[in-house]
Amino acid sequence: MSKTIISPYACEPEKGYDYRTALEEASRCLLCYDAPCSEGCPAGTDPAKFIRSLRFKNIYGAAETVRENNPFGGCCANVCPYDRQCEEACSRCGIDKPIRIGRIQKYLVEQEKEQNMCFVKPGEPNGKKIACIGSGPASLTCARELAEQGYDVTVFEAKEKPGGMLTYGILPSRLPQDIVDFDIEQVEKAGVKIVCGHRVEISELEEMKKEYDAVFVGVGLWNSKTVDIPGADLDGVEDALTFLCAARTDTANLKLGKKVVVIGGGDVAMDCASTAKQLGADTAIVYRRTIEEAPADFEEVSSVMSMGVPIITQFSPVEILGEGGKVVGFTAKGRDGESSLKMAVDQIVFAIGQSLEEDCAEIREEDNVYVGGDMAYGRGRTVVEAVSDGKKAAFKIMDALGKEG
Repeated sequence: MSKTIISPYACEPEKGYDYRTALEEASRCLLCYDAPCSEGCPAGTDPAKFIRSLRFKNIYGAAETVRENNPFGGCCANVCPYDRQCEEACSRCGIDKPIRIGRIQKYLVEQEKEQNMCFVKPGEPNGKKIACIGSGPASLTCARELAEQGYDVTVFEAKEKPGGMLTYGILPSRLPQDIVDFDIEQVEKAGVKIVCGHRVEISELEEMKKEYDAVFVGVGLWNSKTVDIPGADLDGVEDALTFLCAARTDTANLKLGKKVVVIGGGDVAMDCASTAKQLGADTAIVYRRTIEEAPADFEEVSSVMSMGVPIITQFSPVEILGEGGKVVGFTAKGRDGESSLKMAVDQIVFAIGQSLEEDCAEIREEDNVYVGGDMAYGRGRTVVEAVSDGKKAAFKIMDALGKEG
């Protein structure tokens, strides 16, 4: 019944492009008139345009296209699911293999950083004030788009650093913090002010609606879901966001067991398992469906398996076992209703999804309040989709304020 999958192959990170290899890859482009790759990017990054510029050795113009169209071009270059979007749409798929759009974009952002290119600046002030609550990619994208058009934009972030899930919820080996910081620096160069350590309560939101011409709310999903089973309150049971946040920002105080099991089959579960394994724990994943049904990106699943992390599928946890108030194991039942599983572990990380914090669930789009990002959908979405949401919200705000003024 159970399926344990372990890859025998070691998976090493791909080497990034240099000038020669980036040009070689760009030269494979068919220069499509109505480029399907650009149509396949939710954020409108326009890969056809930046690949064309690179093909003719215009690195500056190529990097400019990325930055102007996508405030989080660096982050997206590292974590975007290209294989399901622009690269899947590439016309070369019918010939041999798609252009490696993600790797080209990563090279261009690296060049932007190394050569100190600057493509953004504040727009001419128009006298209107905007507040953005939350500093994830949707909120910061909205803020930059508005600031470039002359709006006075302030972003309020409850945590110590901006970036939302980019800073606190993604494995550093997938998304280095210096990449996140660089993208955010470009947002600030557009004139966006970011205030960290300021949690906006519902009562303050009401005052902001009066003080600002528009308020964008994109606070993300910071409540981790858990399973209501016996033993869920034992010491050693963690939620995914708490675990990843500690691993990324406070490793000195990170609680890490010797034997860790991660419950879930999404990208967050893969991140938790990779983190635990890299920090030295004997790690396994247990997922209630088949590996084919897992929502995690295939490359992330392959990477975790290559590290020697077993993925045990079609089992759901029934009870967490404890001694002296601490986790010592857990039991699970099979999807077929007959099989059972019992494992000895001293830490369990639930990575089965996130939801809105209770007070944020009351917020609705109305009057001069706009909502976007994960909170608008009630589920985690990709960075590139968040960028798309932020751009759409900015256009709605500009359209509304333009009509009013």
